[in-house]
Amino acid sequence: MEQKAIICAVCISEKKGEQKHPVERIKLLPHHGIAGDAHAGDWHRQLSLLAQESVNRLQEKVPFPLLPGAFAENILCEGIQLSALPVGTRLHIGTALCEVTQIGKECHADCAIRRQAGDCVMPREGIFAVVLEAGEAKAGDEVSVIDRYEEL
Repeated sequence: MEQKAIICAVCISEKKGEQKHPVERIKLLPHHGIAGDAHAGDWHRQLSLLAQESVNRLQEKVPFPLLPGAFAENILCEGIQLSALPVGTRLHIGTALCEVTQIGKECHADCAIRRQAGDCVMPREGIFAVVLEAGEAKAGDEVSVIDRYEEL
């Protein structure tokens, strides 16, 4: 059964240390990540994805709105349990082809969202990927699992 999600928002930040903000569309480039995003580069975390369902669970516990980009995610989507995808999973994100490289991450002890909300879902439920084939993505586009890496 093919797994699909819908992109709720695409976000970038122009400088590291700033919260990401929604943009109309993003351009994904191989060996780089998202054009114009401060975290782009030739490394294993070219883009980050977070499930809207993860944000919704934390939203129930805080009195202020958790807006797209609040967790420094590039792509906020709904419909797939992202943290359950193994490293090596290939995804179509809009028209780009990407590969999952990391599940979760170590959180900065003083990250803005942790200070405000007392918790951060990105370290547990966010995923990171590299861009294999160029493309574009925008809110309303699909994220689909096309291939899972199987260890021999």
